[in-house]
Amino acid sequence: MKKLIPLILIVGLAGALGLLVGKQSIDGTQPASGLPLGGDFNLQTHEGPLTLDALRGRVVLLYFGYAGCPDVCPTSLAVLGSAMKKLTPAELERVQGLFISVDPERDTPERLAQYAAFFHPQMIGATSDLAAINDLTRRYGAAYMKVPSGEEGDYAVDHTSSTYVIGPDGRLRAILPHGTPAEMIATAAREQLAK
Repeated sequence: MKKLIPLILIVGLAGALGLLVGKQSIDGTQPASGLPLGGDFNLQTHEGPLTLDALRGRVVLLYFGYAGCPDVCPTSLAVLGSAMKKLTPAELERVQGLFISVDPERDTPERLAQYAAFFHPQMIGATSDLAAINDLTRRYGAAYMKVPSGEEGDYAVDHTSSTYVIGPDGRLRAILPHGTPAEMIATAAREQLAK
């Protein structure tokens, strides 16, 4: 029974953080609130401010995480980078990978630039202050929480591990769950490019 309780907690957390399998199409609203999903943001990159409006005309493949993540982020970003490599040069000109850190206390824009570029040279790393990150994750239906670990003051961050597909019009079009193959992510980007 003791082993079952942690398993139940893990499964419950996975469900709460949106780690379930299956492409989720977006009809434009969050079921609980009726408010639109997605929306603009004002983030900080190593090159300065970045807004979704500045990326208009491109498909944005957005992923929330943090640079100190030991497993899920590197795995997901490697798949996202592989998906971007499957695109033709012409397609890639109209697609932007975007890694948004939910750990602005430790992730500087400079650190995020190096981290994101490791997975694909055209991937941008960005973050903002906690209030803006909280608002952004809420609007995208994502979640995260600090989890104390090991030494005093040290922590990990549990977070949603979905990839958000934003169309060239700036609207959230699909949420791809953790484990979506690179080919399917590339196909989702191509579907938006064709619209």
